[in-house]
Amino acid sequence: MGVIRDCDIRSFGAVAGLAVAIVFTWRLLRSPSGTQRRQQKRQGASSSNPGVATHSNLSAVPSNACSPSDDSRAQNVVDEFFQPDKPTLGQIVRQKLSEGRKVTCRLLGVILEESSPEELQKQVTVKSSVLEVLLEITKFCDLYLMERVLDDESEKRVLVALEEAGIFTSGGLVKDKVLFCSTENGRSSFVRQLEPDWHIDSNPEIVSQLARFIKYQLHVSPYKAERTAANVFSAPSLEQFFGSI
Repeated sequence: MGVIRDCDIRSFGAVAGLAVAIVFTWRLLRSPSGTQRRQQKRQGASSSNPGVATHSNLSAVPSNACSPSDDSRAQNVVDEFFQPDKPTLGQIVRQKLSEGRKVTCRLLGVILEESSPEELQKQVTVKSSVLEVLLEITKFCDLYLMERVLDDESEKRVLVALEEAGIFTSGGLVKDKVLFCSTENGRSSFVRQLEPDWHIDSNPEIVSQLARFIKYQLHVSPYKAERTAANVFSAPSLEQFFGSI
């Protein structure tokens, strides 16, 4: 009985060892290194027969293989297809104004080509490039335009020019929201009374005076101006600030 038991134990150990060897060999063959060794063996065998090796290498390359340049062009097409749409002017205006709901804006040097009250006594010219931006602002903002004039005739010229430009018909602006005064301090008082989220002006002194009273300001100047306060921005024109030109 002792001999039989010893044989059984040895048989069981042999079977277990064989099973472990089989599992180890199977894992080794499935590993990347094992795969590489098998590939190397096949390549070594095929290299002994040049004709077979050439045929093997040719058949290993698919007929529809793409070059790196083809892959690059294909990727560019995919990138362009999935590129997000360019934001509209209305979206840019809303974003730039930080969802502000009330805006006051000077006329001279911003909406009008003229830069002084004296010029308004002769002619009034509305900038065509600014009309689209004004229209977008009036879509979601309460907009007030204001200017200093030297006489009643200048005031009438301004209103006529704005009307002929279509500002009162194409947007939410009305004539009652165009304000006139006889001094620069008067315009500053208008702004403080209206308490806008944004004020747009071309006079650096007015911008400086209002910096501590108004949430945001835009200083329009053809020359690069130093930033006088954190809440004061600058741009060569109103339309350039919103990127419409």
